[in-house]
Amino acid sequence: MITIRRAAPDDAATVHALIHGLAGHQDQAWAVTVSVDDLRRLLAHPEVGYLIAERNGQAVGYVSWLQRVSFWSGQDYLHLDDLYVTGAERGNGVGEQLMRAIAEAADGKVIRWEVAEANVHAHRFYTRIGATLVPKKIGRWQPK
Repeated sequence: MITIRRAAPDDAATVHALIHGLAGHQDQAWAVTVSVDDLRRLLAHPEVGYLIAERNGQAVGYVSWLQRVSFWSGQDYLHLDDLYVTGAERGNGVGEQLMRAIAEAADGKVIRWEVAEANVHAHRFYTRIGATLVPKKIGRWQPK
């Protein structure tokens, strides 16, 4: 049985391991620079949401988000940062349970996220649960 719970600052080491799991799965382990101490601090912020899925007390996935405001609508929304399920648990409904849990946390607010065009498995998953995928390019800029 899967249980889903909100992460607390004391879960920072578990969160760190899950983030590294996702980054490794995406061949982007090099991009993770956050420390356990950084995560402990971030998990204490009220606008940060992080749910951990567990089976028999072992973390098997997570969904994370930030609460934001849209200047177009004037409404708060949740920006889903990551959804990740460990390899052994993929296809067992954990991702859908995590998405249903974030929907409950959203309390009627819109949930928005980005998904890579090449990630066809994610496209199929999100479409299956009823999400609308809108083509969009994501810009990144880090001025020096």
